Amino acid sequence: MLRIGKVAAAAAVSADTLRYYEREGLLAPEGKSQAGYRLYSQDSIRRVHFIKQAQRCGFTLSEIRALLDLTRRDSACCSDVRSLAIEKKLQLEAKIDALRTMSRALDEVVAMCVDDDQPLESCPILSALENGIARQQ
Repeated sequence: MLRIGKVAAAAAVSADTLRYYEREGLLAPEGKSQAGYRLYSQDSIRRVHFIKQAQRCGFTLSEIRALLDLTRRDSACCSDVRSLAIEKKLQLEAKIDALRTMSRALDEVVAMCVDDDQPLESCPILSALENGIARQQ
């Protein structure tokens, strides 16, 4: 059994992160030592690595909890996980599209500003934002 500091070091996270994962229902210690320290199994390190990798793929903690819940359901299969992954990918692609649209809109308003020495009340960027001149694409 490992204490929280050992698990944190092995998983390259802080002890506070592990405590947060506990509060979020993503990780649970196996028990406590006589001195009251949280004790974790070696599987806890793998679980934290899973959580961090899922976060790198864009999954929220709530979505990660759903993935972990699937692993405990006898009726779950790979297609259930695949469906969640496809749904996340579609969400990410929608966000990317929205960010590209925002970037184009910013390009447009930045291009309007050719004189950095203009007084603030003549700033074309502020005017464009106020008057909705930036196109919605």
